[in-house]
Amino acid sequence: MLEPHSISASFTSLEAASHASSDYSQSTERSRNTSLEAASHTFSASGFMALLLLLLQLGTLVAAAAAAGTDRDALLAIKAAVSDPSGKLRSWNDTAHLCQWPGVNCTAGRVTWLDVSGHGLTGTLSPAVGDLSDLKVLNLTGNGISGSIPASLGRLRRLTYLSLGDNAFTGVIPAALGNLTAIEVMFLDYNHLTGGVPEWLGSLQSLNNLGLTNNSLSGCIPPSLGNLTNIRLLRLGENLLEGGIPNTLSRLPNLCVFQVYTNHLAGEIPPGFFNMSSLQEFSIDDNGFHGELPVDAGARWPHLQKLFLNENGLTGPIPPSLGNLTSIQLLMLGGNRLEGGIPDALSHLPDLRIFQVYRNRLTGEIPSGFFNMSSLREFSIVDNGFHGELPAGAGARWPHLQNLLLGDNGLSGPIPASLAMASSLRILSLANNSFTGHVPPEIGRLCVQYLELGNNELTATDVGGWEFLDALTNCSGVVGIYLNRNKLGGAMPGSVARLSPELQGLSLAFNRISGEIPSGITNLIGLQTLDLTSNLLTGEIPEGIGQLKNLQKLRLRENKLTGHVPSSIGGLSQLLSLDLGNNLLNGSIPPSIGSLKLLTQINLSGNKLTGHVPKQLFLLPSLSVAMNLSDNRLDGQLPHEIGQLMQLATMALSGNRFSGEVPTELGSCQSLEFLGLDRNLFVGSIPSSLSRLKALKKLNLTSNKLTGRIPPELSQMSGLQGLYLSRNGLYGGIPAGLQNMGSLIELDVSYNHLDGIVPMRGVFANTTGFKMAGNGELCGGATQLRLPPCRRTNSIRHHHMFLKIALPTIGLALALFLAMLFALLWCRRRRRSRITADTTTRSVLNGNNYPRVSYAQLAKATENFSNANLIGAGKYGSVYQGILPLKTKGSFEVQDIEVAVKVFHLQQIGASRTFLSECEALRRVKHRNLINIVTCCSSIDAEGNEFRALVFDFMPNYSLDRWLHPSLLDNTEGCTLSVIQRFNIAVDIADALNYLHSSCEPPIIHCDLKPGNVLLGEDMTACIGDFGLAKLLLDPRSHGHENSESTIGIRGTIGYVAPEYGTSGEVSTYGDVYSFGIMLLEIFVGKAPTSDAFRDGLTLPEVVGEAFPDKIEQILDPVLLLDEESELYSTVYDCLVSAIRVGLSCCRQAPCQRMAMRDAAAELCSIRDACARACGQ
Repeated sequence: MLEPHSISASFTSLEAASHASSDYSQSTERSRNTSLEAASHTFSASGFMALLLLLLQLGTLVAAAAAAGTDRDALLAIKAAVSDPSGKLRSWNDTAHLCQWPGVNCTAGRVTWLDVSGHGLTGTLSPAVGDLSDLKVLNLTGNGISGSIPASLGRLRRLTYLSLGDNAFTGVIPAALGNLTAIEVMFLDYNHLTGGVPEWLGSLQSLNNLGLTNNSLSGCIPPSLGNLTNIRLLRLGENLLEGGIPNTLSRLPNLCVFQVYTNHLAGEIPPGFFNMSSLQEFSIDDNGFHGELPVDAGARWPHLQKLFLNENGLTGPIPPSLGNLTSIQLLMLGGNRLEGGIPDALSHLPDLRIFQVYRNRLTGEIPSGFFNMSSLREFSIVDNGFHGELPAGAGARWPHLQNLLLGDNGLSGPIPASLAMASSLRILSLANNSFTGHVPPEIGRLCVQYLELGNNELTATDVGGWEFLDALTNCSGVVGIYLNRNKLGGAMPGSVARLSPELQGLSLAFNRISGEIPSGITNLIGLQTLDLTSNLLTGEIPEGIGQLKNLQKLRLRENKLTGHVPSSIGGLSQLLSLDLGNNLLNGSIPPSIGSLKLLTQINLSGNKLTGHVPKQLFLLPSLSVAMNLSDNRLDGQLPHEIGQLMQLATMALSGNRFSGEVPTELGSCQSLEFLGLDRNLFVGSIPSSLSRLKALKKLNLTSNKLTGRIPPELSQMSGLQGLYLSRNGLYGGIPAGLQNMGSLIELDVSYNHLDGIVPMRGVFANTTGFKMAGNGELCGGATQLRLPPCRRTNSIRHHHMFLKIALPTIGLALALFLAMLFALLWCRRRRRSRITADTTTRSVLNGNNYPRVSYAQLAKATENFSNANLIGAGKYGSVYQGILPLKTKGSFEVQDIEVAVKVFHLQQIGASRTFLSECEALRRVKHRNLINIVTCCSSIDAEGNEFRALVFDFMPNYSLDRWLHPSLLDNTEGCTLSVIQRFNIAVDIADALNYLHSSCEPPIIHCDLKPGNVLLGEDMTACIGDFGLAKLLLDPRSHGHENSESTIGIRGTIGYVAPEYGTSGEVSTYGDVYSFGIMLLEIFVGKAPTSDAFRDGLTLPEVVGEAFPDKIEQILDPVLLLDEESELYSTVYDCLVSAIRVGLSCCRQAPCQRMAMRDAAAELCSIRDACARACGQ
């Protein structure tokens, strides 16, 4: 109920006036008696006047009675429209006067006050409320009234206080409320109102409190609200408002509380707000505001107590002037992109209670003054770049601190035992830092609710370090203990089993803990998460594990656990995730697991489990994430019930002994994205029902005993990216429809009995994605496959004797003729080929600009092409190091020049064309980051065979591939690239590609960009080489359909080739951009796209994308951050994140969404320069 004194001082007279209403009957009786006495007088002049007065009074009484009747009817209509479960309005009846009804106050017999807040009323608000014409206060807060707000409220011209908050009103705010010219307070918060914030609100000049929080209001904030010169409180938070904050609002002279949090607002903060000396709360959090805070942001806010700027896009430093906010209690700056350190002035704010700067880009050390702020309740600097050690006395002057959140920084050193002096502490989060040493025992006696120390370098052994856990056994309120990813060792202490039964989360994952799991751990009946992943635990899983009825996640993966899977696990009715993979478990899978009706994922892979998979497991409709039973010894046939797993995304049954046919019911598992049945004993044919799996991305049936034909229906799987059918007994032809699958990137049909023609398009045009070895009867296909041509068979038999005699004779003559013709054509073609090559050679040599060399000179330079000089080899050629005496340009002196000689294998189909392509490309280009051609040679070798070679500058640091993966070198010591070197190389490659795409006419597409084709000079300058696959991007408008140079069957290197090349085969600059993006990720991640690290269908961009941007340090090449000085860590880290962002932008799936090469080059150059400046280079 609303108390009168809580509204405003102007309402105090209403309370006194309400007392007179109880004497309404007595005053009416006295009036009637007085009138009768007056009527008994004679008709004198005075009598006439008395009679007139009497009549007037009677009229007034009649009008008052009529008005009171109207108020009564209105109240009863309001009652009739609602449901009153608590019976608060039961006494609204004729047994008492309406002015005596609960929640009703009157003045002179008229209802002026109606307060039925918090009664739990439901239903609607009757329009009859508009008949209470003298009403000044209407408070319906805290009910469940729904429907629209009646427009009749606009008739209440005397209304000064309207509160309909915390109900379920819908619809728009009625325009009739604009007639409430006397309104001072309007609270419509916490409803379901839609539409915009009305413009007419700005005309309610008496309004001093406006609350519209937590509705669904949309559109912009109307500038007219700036006319509310008396407004003190303006609440617009938790809506769908867009646009910016109107400047007019920053000129409201009396505004104390301004809330627009959790909207879709954007733009910069109007500067006028920083001059509003009346402000006590400024809340704009959870929007899209950007820009920097002004230097004097805190200079003119003497009364500000609450500043909420978190979850926006603010940049720049934290202004030291915020240290002038002497009244501030809550300072929230988290979730932005603020840089620099925390100003020391902020550590001297006398009343600061909550300080949040989490998830920014702040660096430096924590100002020491914060450790002396006795007023602090919460201190959160999570996810920044702070470094240094916590002072020895940290915690001694924090008597009220409840939440200490320092996670995800670079803090180091020991955890101070003095933190235990912060006796009010409830959450202690130091995770993801570099704290060392033991956890002080005093921390255990602190009895926090959440202890988060994961991902540090904390230690413990059997000798010591576990005492803090012993102390925690005396704490009854502990909810979560997270010690994962440390260096905790020794046997798991028995004190684990004596922790509070209220404990909900326990994680000791990724440590070095040995011994057995204490059987008493089953006493922790409140556990929801138990994670012991990746330790050295032995023994059996406690049978009593089934007593943990609240357990939702059980993770014991990657230990050395033995014995059976306890059947009691089936009693964990709340279990969502069960992960027992990579242990030494044996026996069968207990059927009781089928009782886990909430289970979403199960991993039992990498054990020694035997027997059949219980049918109950396939009857769990809740399984939606993954079922991984791979690499066990399971056998038998898969049951038909497998088709019930219609929500499952990943099914991995690889590496077992399953037999029988692949169930056709698998076609009902419509949500499958990965299906792995490889390395089993399946027989029969591939069921065509698998074609119904429209969401499937990977299908692996490798290494079974499958027979029959490849179902042509598989070509209907529109999302399939990888199809693996190798090492089976499949026969027949390859379905032609597979070449039309735009999504298919990899197809492996090797080692079967397939025959017939190989299609030409799609995945078949990318020879790195199509594997077909071990099929002796295939023919046709792309030239690069080197398959024999397909021959037609003539089934027509001729039985005429004449033909039997004549045909051999004609055939012999024809054979002789064809042999002579072939010999003649071969000689002419060889001569023409030599002429073409010589012409191209002369074109490259371009007169006297390049020196001419002979075969003999190149043989001598390379010691007769000896293996000792071989520095690289590929499909179309070998590269030799040599010393060649040549005249340098502009000089007649002969000097010995170190060169690389690329000799083409002309017996290889396509090598001659590769030589011509490379000559044509190199003839057109000249750039510091493209390999420099010294000369070329087209001649005859010592055995009379054609000889083609290109001579390049020797690059003494070989290829980028050798530096990124130094195990390829004979001597790997010191072969790592620094951050700056990697940036320089990336910029060099980008500049070269930008030149090829933008400065060459026509543009040149490299088509085979990878680290192996990027060579490094003596000063580590990167140059792109190997233009054997390069294409000229001719204008189709001028060359029509004869431009085959841009649509030739695509070759490339798997992992780097653009996905669209496997479908249309049409090249574009976007294909090079994709390859560059992959290579850019590889440069900074340190893993090739074909690395074994990317399993289960994952790709390099997908893995990096999942970690970007918050967890990028988990996938970066570790050497990049190891040697960085602490003060440079944040800057270098930010640069690396920016480079990864460019890489991901370049290798998007859709070509049109990829970054243009000129933009990528410019952005990388800017990032490189920023990193170099920070590192002083």
